[in-house]
Amino acid sequence: MRIGIVGGLDRVESLYGQLAEEAGHEAVFHDGHVGGRGTQALARLVDGCDVVVVVTDVNSHGAVQFARRRMRRRGRTPLLLRRFGPARFVTLLAALNVREGIAV
Repeated sequence: MRIGIVGGLDRVESLYGQLAEEAGHEAVFHDGHVGGRGTQALARLVDGCDVVVVVTDVNSHGAVQFARRRMRRRGRTPLLLRRFGPARFVTLLAALNVREGIAV
């Protein structure tokens, strides 16, 4: 499963990538900046992911609103979280594995 994370701290991207890979998933990231080509990159992320986590505490309103609208148009619901640390990511991965019937 491909998991998109919008916003959050850049320094933990490699950790999230490693955790996702160990659980049989792929994590992709967008920094939440929507200036310039940021909206195009965010649109590609939203369109190409099975699950999208939008971190609201460190994101601009524009990025949050854009991701929500884009997902609604695709008939999907974003996972909006105020904060999203490694422990929450591990919990999300475990829940996704249960939902998909993946044994890790």
